[in-house]
Amino acid sequence: MTINEAQDEVIEQFQDFSDWMDKYQLLIDLGGELEPLADKYKTEQNLIDGCQSRVWVQCDMTEEGHLVFTADSDALIVKGIIAFLIQVLSDHTPKEILDADLYFIDRIGLKDHLSPTRSNGLLAMVKQIKMYALAYESKH
Repeated sequence: MTINEAQDEVIEQFQDFSDWMDKYQLLIDLGGELEPLADKYKTEQNLIDGCQSRVWVQCDMTEEGHLVFTADSDALIVKGIIAFLIQVLSDHTPKEILDADLYFIDRIGLKDHLSPTRSNGLLAMVKQIKMYALAYESKH
C-alpha cells in the first residue's frame, strides 16, 4: 500500500463519524491497539521534543530498506495520533517518507480540533519521523 493509499484509508475511517467526540474515541481506540513500546526504547534519544505529553518513536530499517516505526505515549489521544502516523508512514523507504505530502492531517480536520500544544506535538512527531528518514537515506 502506498503512503497516499494509507492516507486515504485514514480519511475514510474518519468520514464514518461526524461528531468529534466519536473521532476522538477512534483516536483513543487506535492508540489502545498500538503495541506497547519495549522499555529499552523509552530513552531520551527516542523522546519527541516539543510534545506536552511523553512520546517515544523508535525507527528500524528492514533488510529491504524500509523504515518501521514503533511508538508509545503516556497520553491516549496522542498515542492514537502517533498510531495514525505509523499506519501511514511505516514500512516505506526513506525517500517515500521524505517525499510524502501528509494531506490526511488537514483532510480529517485534526489540526483544527487539537489544542495548540497538541498541534505542536503533532508537527514534532512528523518532523522526527522525517528526520529518521533523512538520517537513514543519507546512510545509503
